[in-house]
Parts: sequence; structure tokens; C-alpha cells
Amino acid sequence: MPVSTVSIVLTTIGADADAAAIARTLIEERLAACVNILPPMTSIYRWQGKVEQDREQQMVIKTASGRVDDLQARLRQLHPYELPEFLVLDATGSEAYLAWVGESASRF
Repeated sequence: MPVSTVSIVLTTIGADADAAAIARTLIEERLAACVNILPPMTSIYRWQGKVEQDREQQMVIKTASGRVDDLQARLRQLHPYELPEFLVLDATGSEAYLAWVGESASRF
């Protein structure tokens, strides 16, 4: 299924969490075409009125733009955080890459 844009979804997960298992589930369920898991990093953020510091992994999820809502619902089920990061960036790309994402993240 060809698409004209893809969505890049960013989320973080604890450094000790099994990000690969979540990524595999998203791929197997055709909610994403590709997930990159970046090495652990230090995150500093404000949460419930306090400044926190944790080790996290960044997950970069590429999906068809039409699958973002389904991806968000499933990620909420899989993610251990009370409020997971879920940032969506729309992107364009080569026709062949867009076709691959559309095929890989299709409902069928």
C-alpha cells in the first residue's frame, strides 16, 4: 500500500527494559516497519514536581501515518511507563522507501 508520508514516532524506555521485545511486537503486529533502538543515554526531566535523572533508551519507530493511532494504543499497553513519550514527526522520503513502509505497516 503506497503512502505519501511516513511518521517517525519517538519514545523512551528504561535502559534495563527489553526495548527489543517491544520493537519485535510492533513489527510482528505490522504497526511499524522499522524500530531503531539507540544506546542508553542519560535523561533529565521534571516529573510530578521533581527533577529526575534516569538511564533510558531512545526508540525511533517508523510507521505509515495511517497507523499512528493504532501504534499509540498498542504502545500504551506494552510500555512500562505511566506516561510514555509519544512524539510524532511526519516525514517524506523516496518513493521506494515510502512503498516499503506502507507495505510493512499495513493492516493486512
